[in-house]
Amino acid sequence: MSHTQHMASPGKLKSLWFEDVSEGDELPLLEIDPDTRQLVMYAGASGDFQPIHYDKDVAQRAGHDSVIIHGALKSAWLAKLVNDWLEDSGWMRELEVQYRGIDYLDRKTCRGRVTGKRIDNGSGLVEVELSLENEAGEVTTPGKALVELSRQSS
Repeated sequence: MSHTQHMASPGKLKSLWFEDVSEGDELPLLEIDPDTRQLVMYAGASGDFQPIHYDKDVAQRAGHDSVIIHGALKSAWLAKLVNDWLEDSGWMRELEVQYRGIDYLDRKTCRGRVTGKRIDNGSGLVEVELSLENEAGEVTTPGKALVELSRQSS
């Protein structure tokens, strides 16, 4: 498994402020090439040992093309996308996802886009629309996050 993060130059410290973010801003892509090893490792960490996640024969008998990715692992990838964007500049208050499709071991692309921002009780809140896409570009796991960013003018 490999991860590709498209972002600013390495080694450069980033401070992301509430004032820096605008509606429509895109988060840096997170691309993931999952493999069976990662699914086995995730099964061990999560305790979800359903064989359809690591045994191709069992998955095929259940009507799938191959082993399928854990839903919660897809959520974790979307959370990683948001947290990588935030770095140490803020924190994720809420994460909501919907599992609308089965994912196999093809390249996954996690995307995020700022859809709104507001100040609530002095906190800078940013709404982010999320999606996990399969290699064909189909969104199998849409979601949204609410993050809090520090304000320069607070």
